[in-house]
Amino acid sequence: MRTHGWAGTRPTSDAEAVDRILDAARAAIDRGLEPGIADIARALGVSRQTVYRYFPGTDALLAAAAERAAGDFVDTLAHDLAGITDPATAVIEGIARTLERLPHEPQVALLMTPSRRVGLAAGVTSSVARDFGRSILDRFDVDWAAAGFDDEAREELIEMMLRTLQSFIIDPGDPPRDGAELRRYLRHWVGPALEAGRR
Repeated sequence: MRTHGWAGTRPTSDAEAVDRILDAARAAIDRGLEPGIADIARALGVSRQTVYRYFPGTDALLAAAAERAAGDFVDTLAHDLAGITDPATAVIEGIARTLERLPHEPQVALLMTPSRRVGLAAGVTSSVARDFGRSILDRFDVDWAAAGFDDEAREELIEMMLRTLQSFIIDPGDPPRDGAELRRYLRHWVGPALEAGRR
């Protein structure tokens, strides 16, 4: 482990170094910034090479920050939706609540928000984004197999959810739909798509 710098307080392990790098990234993202390797190195008092030792580039760093935040996000969402067993209701409420929470979750929003420096949102169907969608679907109290969704149908459902979320994030509408109106719209248009997806 390289220990040069670290603003006088060296990490005791590689795991601690990664945590401190991700903490610095989170702090920058929470301030509305889209940090690069140089920004994080400067914040930690280390060289860029030190940060590169743990992350090969900005995309990898921001993806790791997003994935780290996604765990807490999914835990809260699963708690909020506990007991919903109907597939359409679970997906509609999951999309609506995700849209309502993303403005307060800038690290998670990196997974689906267009960015001039990060290719994550452009790849809303990237493995990182799909893992996020899969983790949401897996935490729903829905018996997907009994509801007629095999593995292939579930993967397509994840893609549809991610594309729907990205569309609302890019263009919320004028005026934006929220609350009951957002849910009515999703039930009218997304609900039939779920029925069609059953196998």
